[in-house]
Amino acid sequence: MFNVEKAAIEKLSTKEAVIGIVGLGYVGLPLMLRYNAVAFRVLGFDIDRQKVENLNAGHSYIEHIPSKAIAEARESGFKATTDFSRIAEVDAIILCVPTPLNKYREPDMSFVINTVNAIKPYLREGQVVSLESTTYPGTTEEELLPRVQQDGLVVGENIFLVYSPEREDPGNPNFETRTIPKVIGGHTPACREVGIALYSPAIDQVVPVSSTKAAEMTKLLENIHRAVNIGLVNEMKIVADRMGIDIFEVVDAAATKPFGFTPYYPGPGLGGHCIPIDPFYLTWKAREYGLHTRFIELSGEINRAMPEYVVSKLMDGLNDHGKALKGSRVLVLGIAYKKNVDDMRESPAVEIMELIEAKGAEVAYSDPHVPVFPKMREHHFELASVALTAESLASFDVVVLATDHDRFDFDLIKHHARLIVDSRGIYREPADHIIKA
Repeated sequence: MFNVEKAAIEKLSTKEAVIGIVGLGYVGLPLMLRYNAVAFRVLGFDIDRQKVENLNAGHSYIEHIPSKAIAEARESGFKATTDFSRIAEVDAIILCVPTPLNKYREPDMSFVINTVNAIKPYLREGQVVSLESTTYPGTTEEELLPRVQQDGLVVGENIFLVYSPEREDPGNPNFETRTIPKVIGGHTPACREVGIALYSPAIDQVVPVSSTKAAEMTKLLENIHRAVNIGLVNEMKIVADRMGIDIFEVVDAAATKPFGFTPYYPGPGLGGHCIPIDPFYLTWKAREYGLHTRFIELSGEINRAMPEYVVSKLMDGLNDHGKALKGSRVLVLGIAYKKNVDDMRESPAVEIMELIEAKGAEVAYSDPHVPVFPKMREHHFELASVALTAESLASFDVVVLATDHDRFDFDLIKHHARLIVDSRGIYREPADHIIKA
């Protein structure tokens, strides 16, 4: 009898398999490049026709991924398409689609569900389907499993289903797709073995776990760990400020302890596609079990309040200098969610801009990684990045340091800005025109 599991593993191990990656963004694109680099044929899928056209022309639309890398991938066989019927051509389907929150801060699974519905008519025997999108425990079993099996395929026997959470960290020079260990959970033991065969050729270390639920919970724990600790240090920042203590000095000093302490630094709020969102996936799912995750929700409340705290410090600083926020010209420095990237997903800087504008101020921004304010699902400004010069800095009533890109000239900013609201602890020495927020 033909063994579908062994055939799938053999095809992946010998790199004869074709890899299909659905969603060609910050997660899918690095994964495509990695599989391409180890001599797999890769077919990329996306609903965004402009993205597909750019990739097929050899152009990148993500700052830290050079167009040269895309062009080289194209030359060695990579192709992008919007035609989901071509799912039938691939042996592995890796789903890298967004999982945002809706306006009620509940999981928005529409991207995952719509994608699975789009690929479902073209699934065939011998394929492996892997979900990488961060989600609540049970998603793979509840949403993917019934859809994959709807037309007679049997997961674990003639098609394989795994969950393997993405761990990309854009802009981090110390890690890349290959060197970040990959957690994998399969719906059945056979699924897990095929999943291991899928990722082992491309990733240095594969970490199998007992189930898709365990893998889903692993990703949430990683990000909730960070969200809770950042919430703690953000709350301590407010207390320390009221007491006249520099929280950044305190964290640096505590970090000298060689055991039992991990340094987390405060900021203007949480950003990115994971930490502001993932904890709420678990709090939402926990309610199904009659549980109230108070600790997680409290940290979420603290972190979500930080943009308003920054604006309150801005208003206090202007008042101390005899000005109102209304009618003032405000320059926000850095609108990406973290330093040295162009990723603006869930960026607290954007919320700060909206709060400032709502209070009647004229807002502008400067970000060397974001030359023009992009179209976003929920936010939009018709603005372009302001070049930082002595003259431009002096023309604003106040600058708000929201994201501490290395490409900023912090000495230039310090010497020519009239008033600085520093939410990142860049300026440690006290000065009359610097407000720590």
